[in-house]
Amino acid sequence: MSSKQLLRFDLFSKTVEDSKIKTTSGGLITISCIVSVLLLLLNEFREYSKVVTLPELVIDRDSSSTMELHFDISFPNLPCDLITLDIMDISGDLQTDIMKSGFVQMRLDKEGEVLGKEQLTMNLDLDELSRTQDPNVCGSCYGALSQEDNDNKPVEERVCCNTCEAVRQAYAHTAWAFYDGANIEQCENEGYVARINERLNEGCRVIGNAEINRIAGNLHFSPGASLTQPDKHVHDLSLYDKHRDLFNFDHIINHFSFGGDLVSQAPLDGKTTHVGNKYHLFSYFVKVIGTRSESLDGRVVESNQYSSTYHDRPLKGGRDDDHPNTIHARGGIPGLFFHFDISPLKIINREQYAKTWSSFLLGACSAAGGVLTIGAVLDRTIWTADRIIRSKKDL
Repeated sequence: MSSKQLLRFDLFSKTVEDSKIKTTSGGLITISCIVSVLLLLLNEFREYSKVVTLPELVIDRDSSSTMELHFDISFPNLPCDLITLDIMDISGDLQTDIMKSGFVQMRLDKEGEVLGKEQLTMNLDLDELSRTQDPNVCGSCYGALSQEDNDNKPVEERVCCNTCEAVRQAYAHTAWAFYDGANIEQCENEGYVARINERLNEGCRVIGNAEINRIAGNLHFSPGASLTQPDKHVHDLSLYDKHRDLFNFDHIINHFSFGGDLVSQAPLDGKTTHVGNKYHLFSYFVKVIGTRSESLDGRVVESNQYSSTYHDRPLKGGRDDDHPNTIHARGGIPGLFFHFDISPLKIINREQYAKTWSSFLLGACSAAGGVLTIGAVLDRTIWTADRIIRSKKDL
């Protein structure tokens, strides 16, 4: 191809040097274009350097795993010795009285100040609490458990209640009212009865972690030892009912999260209720969704997010005082319930740069070209207008 043929494809026609005219307006426009291009290039670089998080919704394939529940809840009008914590799920798994599984309990006075702190140890099962290795010691279960023919049984098979806790659980197993353990020798000797009655006007703050299955279920705080049978789950309310002018489940949720929330404050943190009704049921319906965060440095964090809905009602049922058209159900047990449902979906948050290198180059070229094109049009317009004005003046 000859040089003459290449001239046809030259889109960048050259202006003869002698015919170029420099003007003041052209200089100002040039400076403005340079400043504008630099600002736009700087903005493009900031966009290129910016890290954004893009969410993606996928099916949760970790539904068979467990997750941790972290909570810190205060009960201003309920002593620690009266609170029982149980966890149930729809698979049939049940964790009862887990307050004695490493939880921290802080005794509170009426002003909310800490009176004492207790680290509860793992609770033994009923058989372990009822047996003894000492053949000369076998405490009475007061008829709650059969102790017939104990003398003819090996030591490891004898049924004995040597501690107050053993008697308490034996009563719960038989669904008997335990009250404060008065007149039970083991409880009197251990100081349990005196301790319970001294702390009736105290509050309690419970802090701990629990492991739950990733399926629907509930966690509830209720008074007294629990009893579970195939068709029901009940609590011993004898001590709770004994003092008509004491106790209620008003509460403050200091913290409540599932498996390492990414946010510093979870949705229920700081939730406070002051109903003042002894026989009242507080319920939170929590929807949990798994969340995974993938950072640019390859770090992966598994966590959970949740939303919640709150409802409370008196156990006596009947019409709502504030909304007469609403009729509450009757029955139940006083307590604080968290009903949790696990979403089958999962959110994946991936960090990435807002723009790729090619996008940055394209944006930079577009910015520079656009500014220079507008500057050329503006310069040509001003130059033409100036010439027209000058020609009219000459006339």
